[in-house]
Amino acid sequence: MEIIVIPIYKPDDLNFILGQSHFIKTVEDLHEALIQSSPGVRFGIAFCEASGKCLIRFSGNDDKLIELAKRNAELIGAGHCFIIFMEGIFPISVLNRIQEVPEVCHIFCATANPTQVLLVETKQGRGILGVVDGNSPKGIETEEDVIERKRFLRTIGYKL
Repeated sequence: MEIIVIPIYKPDDLNFILGQSHFIKTVEDLHEALIQSSPGVRFGIAFCEASGKCLIRFSGNDDKLIELAKRNAELIGAGHCFIIFMEGIFPISVLNRIQEVPEVCHIFCATANPTQVLLVETKQGRGILGVVDGNSPKGIETEEDVIERKRFLRTIGYKL
């Protein structure tokens, strides 16, 4: 058994969701969930099939994001994982819809942060142990930081 660290390759500000599912129809169901959540969303999905042909299945509506999803799925190479890259929307706007997809088992992260995927590799294949999402805390927020956080959330429309 070997533990491997794989960085997610993406532009700095691009959001993505990494999860685990259990069935070949994941790609189509995730595609539908994203479109139904926000008609203007641009996205690319890739899913590592873990049985049968064991192919990387993919879908989306933006060629650049589809290619990015396929590249990262191939690098991760863990059975039944999926990765979604999205533009024009934050993950918080689609996360509940994705979690409602019947074959979705687990979400590892939903972020734009630099991310590393922690994998275990055995003779059978690879599995995701977890992720390192962003950086470690550098302290406790001050009163000024609280004001800044609240202002930011209102500026981007997530709080009134």
